[in-house]
Amino acid sequence: MCDTHILPYISGLVNPIFAKFAKIFIFSPFAIANLRNLCYYCITSQEREWNALKIGDRIRRRREDLHISVDEVAKRLGKHRATIYRYESDEIRTLPTNVLEPLAAVLETTPAALMGWEPFEESMPENVIPLPKTYTIPLVGTIACGQPITAIQEDTEVVEVPEYIHADFALRCKGDSMINARIFDGDMVYIRQQEQVENGEIAAVLIEDEATLKKVFLFHDRIVLEPANPLFEPLIYRQEEMNSVRILGKAVAFTSAIR
Repeated sequence: MCDTHILPYISGLVNPIFAKFAKIFIFSPFAIANLRNLCYYCITSQEREWNALKIGDRIRRRREDLHISVDEVAKRLGKHRATIYRYESDEIRTLPTNVLEPLAAVLETTPAALMGWEPFEESMPENVIPLPKTYTIPLVGTIACGQPITAIQEDTEVVEVPEYIHADFALRCKGDSMINARIFDGDMVYIRQQEQVENGEIAAVLIEDEATLKKVFLFHDRIVLEPANPLFEPLIYRQEEMNSVRILGKAVAFTSAIR
């Protein structure tokens, strides 16, 4: 089964040109199934409460959050520990710049945050990777990672892609012929529409009215579409058959479910 029809999208836009193909770029250090399912890092109620505290309370709370002792803060600032306790007391209404700036640096925040002039922005935990900015591209069909398949007409969806990946449309993979390239059944592959591709790299290819994702090799007398799985045979087109093969574009990225 195929979920959308790719032919209306690419009809009249590509021609059978078999030249150079650029490398696929695997953007993610870890696999994700759908960017829209990830959560953004939001300001919590504790952060809002922080901004309502007195300056002494903010200094003390921030020091305790960082698990830094009064003696350590005093040592880093070149002050007596009694001075730090005074900073953290209700006696302090404001601090001079020459005290506030180094104190904020020790507490890994900003002077404005310590004074309550701006929202406190807590650093993310080391194991949290923030989402990149994204834009949307059409998901225009299902592409075979096996034998070429014909798509079925359905409504076009859109998917989100990190803005540093330059793609024109996305295809859902079906089959196991590209698993040695880390592309599995159900993965989303992002395609940059272009007619020139390099030999030996991965491309979305249209063969008459069927689409497939393969490594492309062009020779003067044949075109070879090679899978990344030894269990599958390469697809070879010779002479007049070469005219039926069209390169839709190069694969520039993909997302994969965690396995």
